[in-house]
Amino acid sequence: MAQHFLVSAAARTLSLKAIYSLGDTKAYETFCKLRWPATDGEPVCPRCGGAEAYKITTRRRFKCAACGHQYSVTSGTIFSARKMSFTDLLAAICIFSNAVKGISSLQLARDLGCNAKSAFVLAHKIRQALASETADAKLSGEVEVDGAYFGGHIRPANLKENRIDRRLTENQTGKRRVVVALRQRDGRTLPFVASSEAHGVLIAPRVITRGTKVFADEASHWDALHSMFTTRRINHSQAYSLDGAHTNFVESYFSRLRRMVDGQYHHVSAHLLFQYANEAAWKEDHRRTDNGTLTKQALGLALSHKVSRVWSGYWHR
Repeated sequence: MAQHFLVSAAARTLSLKAIYSLGDTKAYETFCKLRWPATDGEPVCPRCGGAEAYKITTRRRFKCAACGHQYSVTSGTIFSARKMSFTDLLAAICIFSNAVKGISSLQLARDLGCNAKSAFVLAHKIRQALASETADAKLSGEVEVDGAYFGGHIRPANLKENRIDRRLTENQTGKRRVVVALRQRDGRTLPFVASSEAHGVLIAPRVITRGTKVFADEASHWDALHSMFTTRRINHSQAYSLDGAHTNFVESYFSRLRRMVDGQYHHVSAHLLFQYANEAAWKEDHRRTDNGTLTKQALGLALSHKVSRVWSGYWHR
């Protein structure tokens, strides 16, 4: 029991109480230091790179001494044209990072005291920023690959004689998608959304380096991996793990994603499934990191991400 409390304390290094007690000025300084870490929070012009700037203190903006461009700490980032205070933005990221199995937009809106649509867009902006951490990542060493299907549920009819075979293609909604995940043991997780698990055969050579040992289950479409990599298979009808051959790590990722979708979001649109898959991958990969570090990492990724062309106003698209 004592060990459990020690682990809990080690994972909890930041609280909402601490964020709001520090005030908006301290939150603003945190934004500056994470936006411009090389200059310890001193502004750098996003247009010309000039380090000399005049401070417009009444609006928390800067004017570049070299090119005259006016900018703020969130200009050109995914938080560009923000309306929330810096304290609320920092609190939102903290709440998002603390929710290890995700948080619904309605719950986030209640916690922040904002509109549900604002919380929905804000959460998706954070998810987009988190995905940028592994945008160019490559996997090596030992990599597990598998797929899991989400969405497209068909509610069965009440009377038995009116029920249809929901396994047939003509009786499906067309909204069912599969998340193909490739996870390096003791490494990163890369999820992709496709219409069938067989698409993973085309994805694997793009993100897995040569000389990597790949582990997959007994599905026949993974047979093609043998011509590309050293591949070991595990037949789940006989065993879940045998002589080092298993897909338990990637299954752990799917376990988290299913709990997020079923327990928090309840319904995920097919065209947004990749956002939630990336969120689950980031949280699974950083599951041993304390929440204070997670909040700083998430904020740093958001401030280094360009303006979102999807989750922004029409004037930014």
